[in-house]
Amino acid sequence: MTPRPHRRRSSKESPAQLYNASEVAAFLYLGTLEMDSRVLSQQHRSPPVTALSPMATNHVIQTALQSAVDDGVFPGAQLAVRLRGELQCMVVAGRLSSEPPGLPVQPTTIYDLASLTKPLATVTSILLLTQGAKVALGDSVQEVLAELEGAPIGQVTVRELLTHRSGLPGWRPFFERLDARGMVQGFSGGDQPVKQHVLKMIRDEPLIYARGTRSVYSDLGFMVLGFLVERLSGTMLDLWCEEAIVRPLRADPLMFCPTAGQAQPDVMRPIVDVSRIAPTEQDEWRNRLLRGEVHDENAAAMGGVAGHAGLFGTAESVLAVSGAWLRGYHGRESILDGKLVRQFTTRQGSAAQSSWALGWDTPSAPSSSGSSFSERSFGHLGYTGTSLWIDPLCELEVVLLSNRVHPSRRNEKIKVFRPCIHDLVYREFVSV
Repeated sequence: MTPRPHRRRSSKESPAQLYNASEVAAFLYLGTLEMDSRVLSQQHRSPPVTALSPMATNHVIQTALQSAVDDGVFPGAQLAVRLRGELQCMVVAGRLSSEPPGLPVQPTTIYDLASLTKPLATVTSILLLTQGAKVALGDSVQEVLAELEGAPIGQVTVRELLTHRSGLPGWRPFFERLDARGMVQGFSGGDQPVKQHVLKMIRDEPLIYARGTRSVYSDLGFMVLGFLVERLSGTMLDLWCEEAIVRPLRADPLMFCPTAGQAQPDVMRPIVDVSRIAPTEQDEWRNRLLRGEVHDENAAAMGGVAGHAGLFGTAESVLAVSGAWLRGYHGRESILDGKLVRQFTTRQGSAAQSSWALGWDTPSAPSSSGSSFSERSFGHLGYTGTSLWIDPLCELEVVLLSNRVHPSRRNEKIKVFRPCIHDLVYREFVSV
């Protein structure tokens, strides 16, 4: 494969990236959308009733999502809203692809979740391993990954990795280095020799700041956490997640490498029909349209299974995991310990220092969650056009899945759409 020019990717959009003058100008339609949605809401209200009927509210949300499709924010999307444990709406709009035009999006359409892998797979796994006394947040990674002993990264703690305060850079094009060594053979499952080489590259990577002194969102840190989960559990990350998260929560379809299937002892998962999967980018490195292959190049080079990216799923399957976090937060029956859930979802520093909790982000103005979610909210974004936000105070869960990188990652219109749709959802479902 021919190396491509570096195009640095960031799975977390910093607050400064959310808005700029040109984007606001390009999205004047959103102001119209707000006005239109209010008109739609009023049209469906029957005084003196104060709450919208589910049908009326869903129509408002459907109109907003379709407007985003029409304006090229993404080819299509799923939006799921759950309030106090009750599904309020599951709305879809658009098509699976625009080049060429694909089939209409369905609630069963599977999306590349990108960095939602971090909280749904990796952070959930770390919490489970912590509550099982397999690891502690204060443990240094070299206590588990002996290969890192003696290197600066070896002294970094699990907590520092989760809060993006490890000193590691945000991203490096490891896939190009692996490709140059002829180590990228395929994209259909974890490859241990490749992963060992990635761990060595991270070990040799100079820290860009003193650990604990700053917060720099880092894919590399979550690669290390993925390796940590594998070492502690004694199994591959995808198999561990299947057994420890997906099956107990009935979160199917939520998986790595959806078109590869699984054939391991005690694990048999059929290959997913590729027609159910929304394609992402016409990739310059792999020279093909990606469909069922993880969009993230480093995760692809690692066989599609990594701690920072690789997970695929539907809005419904994402809700299955988010519900476990919300139930745990309120001390209800969950596979997740309530005290740990509260600890993991609490911001770990002042707003001036960082908005990060333990693997989860929290709102920081301006936020992709809009302006109404409480300060106790937690969530995460995915580079491909996905997001999950949870407000535990009103028990609101909002999942937005899209393939905004189709056909190109240069489309960043979603940065303005995200906060607007969350404000609209909050107003229609909570502020009544």
